[in-house]
Amino acid sequence: MLPNLRVSNQTRIINTYVQKVYFWMFIGLTITSITAYFVSQDPNLYNVMLGNDIVFYGLLIAQFLAIVTVSAFIRRIPDNLAEITFVLYCFLTGLTLSAIFLEFTISSIAYVVLITAAMFGFMSLYGYVTKTDLTSVGNIATMALFGIILALIVNLFLMNSALDTILSIIGVLVFSAFTAHDTQKIKSTLMDNGEDLIKKEILGALNLYLDFVNLFLDLLDLFGKRRSD
Repeated sequence: MLPNLRVSNQTRIINTYVQKVYFWMFIGLTITSITAYFVSQDPNLYNVMLGNDIVFYGLLIAQFLAIVTVSAFIRRIPDNLAEITFVLYCFLTGLTLSAIFLEFTISSIAYVVLITAAMFGFMSLYGYVTKTDLTSVGNIATMALFGIILALIVNLFLMNSALDTILSIIGVLVFSAFTAHDTQKIKSTLMDNGEDLIKKEILGALNLYLDFVNLFLDLLDLFGKRRSD
């Protein structure tokens, strides 16, 4: 009986931890969505945020600093600062993503959100329940991501729409793989002693948040209906 009780207790702890990670991810996605929508509905605010190059690049720099703070320095900062920085990053991302409401129809955005949620949920569930070690999958996805970034930089000069489509398809595959890998990794980090639970929850939520947002953007590029169409 005792071994069974031990396993049951461990499972309950893992499930509670994972639920908190998803709670933070949901909070982040909600902040981003609401921010993006309301900024897009106010022309004056939108022009200030994204119509000014100085402000726009300032937002990108602030996003970069926020994600570096959470990812690289999470062990050195207080718990509440880690939470605030995560929320700030999600808010800043919402500001920069407000442009999608002006480029794509709301109905197609909603449609792609549903597709993204379904794909993300399936891959995350797979990563949670599978017994297969997905470390190699994560490594391959990381290398592929670097390749995508390099190709995107090159395509800034080529402006090739076909290459954009190919990169979006690859991106969907890459971030689907990341979703399964990161979900499995979240379970394994519970046993590490590197940082306390709150910081692990924030870091895990950030990884899944990035997976969801990037998966959404790639799917939107493939299936979203542009207002100019």
